[in-house]
Amino acid sequence: MVAIIDYGAGNLSSVKKALDYLGAESEITQDRDKILSASHVILPGVGSFGDAMHSMEERGLVDTVKEATTCGKPFLGICLGLQLLFESSEESEGVKGLGLLKGRIVEIPKNNDLKVPHMGWNSIKLRQKDGIFDGIDDDSYFYFVHSFYLKGADEDVVAATTEYGVSIECAVQKGKLCATQFHPEKSSKAGLKILENFLREG
Repeated sequence: MVAIIDYGAGNLSSVKKALDYLGAESEITQDRDKILSASHVILPGVGSFGDAMHSMEERGLVDTVKEATTCGKPFLGICLGLQLLFESSEESEGVKGLGLLKGRIVEIPKNNDLKVPHMGWNSIKLRQKDGIFDGIDDDSYFYFVHSFYLKGADEDVVAATTEYGVSIECAVQKGKLCATQFHPEKSSKAGLKILENFLREG
């Protein structure tokens, strides 16, 4: 069973629909026991970094999420769910993230001709071709919606990058912990392939 962590953020139903399409049993939950007993865990999210951390703290989910990422089961962060894995974000100064990975979340510069938030399809450059990216072609397109991005993560965990005025570290993998800034559940065939790869991890 796949646990989709509910901490009050949006975008939960679209993740579940994609998993339903793939035939995977899943449940949207904030129950600690269900999350920790699940075979796979997904941390989705759309919204503010600070609001999300506050919401997780209110629901007692911070330690649960940390435990779920360190107990050896496949864990996937999506969009805001990627950003929350890191230490802090310019979006919410003074708010600590989960701190599971090193790196910082910074704002996409507004001093160019590109619109912010970055919303739409972008191609990615792969640095890792295993794990959730097994069978994914370099330069495949994925769907993004974000104003902040990961910068300065450890080189060995950055799995993919994209360009949007700046170089964006748009996916990470470290063991069974992985995360994408883009939305695989909204990214057609390539996105479903990523979710299939994630479900195969065990």
